[in-house]
Amino acid sequence: MKILTKASLVVLLSLLLYSCGTIMQTYSYKAKGVDLDSYKTYAWVNLEHFVDENKEGEKRYARYILDLANAELLKKGFVLDVENPDAVFQFDTQIENKVKYNQSPTVSVGVGIGGPGYYVGGAMPVSGGQITQSNYEEGVLTVEMLEPKTGKLVWRGWAQEEISFETDMESDLKMAVRNIFMKLPVKHKVK
Repeated sequence: MKILTKASLVVLLSLLLYSCGTIMQTYSYKAKGVDLDSYKTYAWVNLEHFVDENKEGEKRYARYILDLANAELLKKGFVLDVENPDAVFQFDTQIENKVKYNQSPTVSVGVGIGGPGYYVGGAMPVSGGQITQSNYEEGVLTVEMLEPKTGKLVWRGWAQEEISFETDMESDLKMAVRNIFMKLPVKHKVK
């Protein structure tokens, strides 16, 4: 009996923790027929707009993301080569306004009358079933790996999560970058 009670407590706590926070979702795409292991060196492109926007505060985490991404690429065995890279990377951040809808559960009460040989009964809804709308913001970080000669996309990874004023942006960005590069199916020997 105690085992069932402890298991029930674990499930209840898990559901409670799940409902309190948001879950970061991470995805990736790899172009068909591309051997990502052939890319050993890299460089970054399109960083100029981050410098200008960073002055305005719009991309204030750009340098932080770049440093995190470089560290993850080094762990995968990539070597930075700005002169003649095998692949080029670029990243972007967005905050999108989203809407979600929830429906409260319907609660009903049954009323019944019984007698010999026949039964009469019924149920009528008391409350519930209301649909509520809530607005929220979703942060999206996208990292793309491109073929430098053709500009063809060979891999893309992205993470998205609901954000609010309570969001710890630095720790969430660190987790997003780590999770995105975990989906990059390349691991060169680190020298």
